[in-house]
Amino acid sequence: MTAFFPPIFVFLWATGFLGAKLSAPYSEPLSFLTVRFALVALILAVTVAVLRLPWPTARQARNAMIAGALIQGLYLGGVFWSIENGMPAGVSALIVGLQPILTALLARPVLGEPIVARHWLGLILGLVGVGLVLTPKLEFSGQGITPATITACVIGVLAITAGSVWQKKTAGGLDTRVDGVFQFAAGTAVVGLGALATERFEFEWTGELVFAFVWLVFVLSIGAITLYLIMLRQGAVSKVAALFYLVPAVAAFFGWLLFDETLTIVQIAGMGVAVLAVALVSRAKAT
Repeated sequence: MTAFFPPIFVFLWATGFLGAKLSAPYSEPLSFLTVRFALVALILAVTVAVLRLPWPTARQARNAMIAGALIQGLYLGGVFWSIENGMPAGVSALIVGLQPILTALLARPVLGEPIVARHWLGLILGLVGVGLVLTPKLEFSGQGITPATITACVIGVLAITAGSVWQKKTAGGLDTRVDGVFQFAAGTAVVGLGALATERFEFEWTGELVFAFVWLVFVLSIGAITLYLIMLRQGAVSKVAALFYLVPAVAAFFGWLLFDETLTIVQIAGMGVAVLAVALVSRAKAT
């Protein structure tokens, strides 16, 4: 069963753009994330209580909250804020595409994960593939590319890199549902503070917004994140991170299928390069 986790994760994670696209006209980004994360934390807490799962020690709870503040709060908060403030989605995705390389660089000294030549080749090819897939959305002359939006996006990619490595190093045998309670509680605090400082928590309750909440709470935050945490626990963090190279390709396909977005020969070639890259990384042997 675990062999199916990577493709399921990529599929679920790529659908996140659907919820973001539907919610954007009806809510502010950090306010939306605050409510979303709070709902996830509450649902998981009730699940843990009903199933009578053991609660973590103070140290385990702290470690989970650090991971959540980084992966949920700073990563998603930074990327959402940068796009809301004018950063072209393609440029943001290209910056985020650096995450697998940064993760490999950090995992080697912190976790002792060996990175061989085939692995590095796959990581570089993956970034090339992402760039090709994002070609129609790459716009570097827009006014939204500012020091503030670039900084927010860079903070986001550094946060998920550090958070993933921290999760791999500290999570141990903690149940992912218990882990999730504290991760999303910390994520709620991070984006909530940002929302209080910059937004008004105004929502226009439409069918699209309700669907976005349901989809992103259950499919993304509970489904995809749970798979991500399980894969981090079972495999090398640098190899798990490489799966993110496939997300823009799957998202581009959904955009073409559902929203009549462009899908060019260059993008299709980029999809092939991304698949090859992930195959190289996943098959790279430690030496």
